[in-house]
Amino acid sequence: MTEQQTKQIAPETLLSQDISAFVPHKAPMILVTRIIKHQPDSLTTEVEITEQSAYFNQQLNGVPNYVGIEYMAQSIAALAGVEAHLIEDKIRVGFLLGTRKLSMMQPTYLLNNTYQVDVTRLYQEASGLAVFDCQITLDSEMIASANVNVFQPQDTQAYINETLST
Repeated sequence: MTEQQTKQIAPETLLSQDISAFVPHKAPMILVTRIIKHQPDSLTTEVEITEQSAYFNQQLNGVPNYVGIEYMAQSIAALAGVEAHLIEDKIRVGFLLGTRKLSMMQPTYLLNNTYQVDVTRLYQEASGLAVFDCQITLDSEMIASANVNVFQPQDTQAYINETLST
């Protein structure tokens, strides 16, 4: 993406679309509920915890905290999807490579709570390698944070074929 393209802010009409328009996932594996805010290089999503949430555990009365990494990753994917829409490009698959500075302050994302996930791009290479600062909050209280490393190749199938042939 060019500098000019990444500086666009998505209009509310775009952000109000169903989250499935922005991530390369299909139900029931879409874990993020909605996009609530977009700025250049950052996005805020919400995750509502219900009994129908993927990974909901009745004994915990919620979702285990390790699923928060996927909330972060899907929020990053949603940012990439919004950026793709802004330049009329296709939604591409990305890969979660790992995390640094992972901190989880609670063991469970509790039933009937709505968590906010903020992702901000810290660094991105032309190759598609990027690092994001991610935070999950509940009523402005930090629940989890991490630097998340991702990779989004221009041509996913060519990348997979190349990887398999080596």
